[in-house]
Amino acid sequence: MEDGNREDMLSNLPDHILLTILDRLNVRDAARTCVLSRRWQQLPAMLSQIKIDVLDFLPEGTTACYQREIVRINGAAVEATKSIMSRRDPSRNTIHLLSMKFFLRDNDTISIGHAVGQIMATHKVEIAQFAILTEAHYSRRGDDDLVYYGRNFMLFFEACPGAFGGLTCLKLQDLRFGKSDICNVLLTCKQLKHLRMFNCDSGVWATLQVEHLQLSELEIVNCSFRKVVLISLPKLTQMAFHGWIAFQDPLSVGDVPLLETVDLTNVCLSSHKMVKLSEFLGGTSVRNLRLGFESEKIWVQPEHLTRQLASVFCQLTFVHMAEIPEGYDLSWSLFILEAAPNLKELYLTVWDHLCTMETDREKRRALSYSIRKGVRCVMEAAVNLKNVFLYNRLACKMCRDNPPPSSFPFAETKKLLVEKIITSGIDSAASIHFLAGKAIWASHVAKKNFP
Repeated sequence: MEDGNREDMLSNLPDHILLTILDRLNVRDAARTCVLSRRWQQLPAMLSQIKIDVLDFLPEGTTACYQREIVRINGAAVEATKSIMSRRDPSRNTIHLLSMKFFLRDNDTISIGHAVGQIMATHKVEIAQFAILTEAHYSRRGDDDLVYYGRNFMLFFEACPGAFGGLTCLKLQDLRFGKSDICNVLLTCKQLKHLRMFNCDSGVWATLQVEHLQLSELEIVNCSFRKVVLISLPKLTQMAFHGWIAFQDPLSVGDVPLLETVDLTNVCLSSHKMVKLSEFLGGTSVRNLRLGFESEKIWVQPEHLTRQLASVFCQLTFVHMAEIPEGYDLSWSLFILEAAPNLKELYLTVWDHLCTMETDREKRRALSYSIRKGVRCVMEAAVNLKNVFLYNRLACKMCRDNPPPSSFPFAETKKLLVEKIITSGIDSAASIHFLAGKAIWASHVAKKNFP
C-alpha cells in the first residue's frame, strides 16, 4: 500500500476481539497500547481480566530485587492499581479475574487493598487473587523479620476487610502470625478457594488448625508448624504439604471427603519419625499421589496390607515417587502397589540431585542428615499397571555441565534387551517407555493436576 492509503486493520476489529487480546497481557503492557489511538485509550478500563504483577515493573533482563528497586516497582504497582481501578467502566459489572502480586510495604499495600475493596463493592469479581511478597524472600533475614512482616500483614488485613472478604486465592510468604491470626484470616476470607503459605508459622512449636467451608486447594510449603490439623474442609480436593519439622506425626486429617490429589515432600533427617501413609492419609481415598524425597532418606514406612491401608488406596490411579535417593532398594514401595488395585500410571525418579543436596560430610553430620546408602518387582505387584516410564539420569541447568555417567539404553537394540529382561517370566500388560531427558519427564508429570 502507498503511505496515504494505509489502514489500521487491528483497530478496526470489534471491541470484544481487542479486549480478548488485551486480556492476555499484564496491565503494564495493556496500558502501553493507549498510545495507538483514542479508541485504544478506552480499552484498558473495559478489561475483564486485570493482572498486576509487581515484578513486571522490573527493567527487562533483571531478576534480582534490591530494596531501592523494590520501593520503586511497588510504587509503580500501586499507581497502576489506582489508575486502572479509578477509570473502570461502571457499565461492565463483571471482572473474571483480578490478580495482584505486590510487596508487603506499609502504606503501599493498604492503598492497593482499598482500591481492590472499592472495585469489589461495585463489581462482581469471579476470581480474586493476592500474592503477597516480602523483602525477606530476597535476602537472608531472621526470626525478627518474620515477626515484623507478620505484624505488617495483619495491619494490612485489618485495614482492608472488603478486599480480603472477596478473595478466592491468597498466597503468603515469610510471615510469623500471632496465635489466632490465621483463624481470623480464614473467618474473614469466606470466599477463599486456594491458600498457599510458604515459610510461615505461628511461633515456636505452634499447631496450625484449618477449617473452612469453601477451600479446595491448600499448599503448606517449608512452614515451621509443629503439626497441621485439617479439622473440616468439605470442599478440599488438592493438598500439597512440603517440608515438615516435627519428629512425630506432622499431619492430622479430619473431615476432607473430596480430597483426591495429595503431594507430600520432605527432607527426612535421621531423627525424624517414619511416616505411615495409612495413618497420615487415614479417612481419605486419594486418586493422585506424589511422594517427594529430595534425594534424601526415605521417610515412608512400609506397611502390611490392612483394611485401613486398602481404604486409603482403593481409588489410587496415579503415583509419582520423586527424587528417590540413588542406591535405595525399591522394595519398600511395593506395599503401595499391592494396596492400589486400580493403579494405572507409576512414575519413579531416582536422582541424587547434587545441586540441591548438602554434600559436605561435616555439615550433614551436624544437621542430622542420614548416612548415604549406596522394576521388575514393581510390575509383578501392580497387576493392572498400564505404563512404566524409565528415565535417563536427570540433570538441572546447573548440573548439566558435569553430568555423571549414565547406563540409560539409548540404542533401540539395548532398549529391547532391557525390556526383555524386565518382563521375562512375569504376566504384565504394561507398556515400557524409555524417556531420555528431563524436559520430557517434566511434560508428562505436568499434565497431572497436582497443586
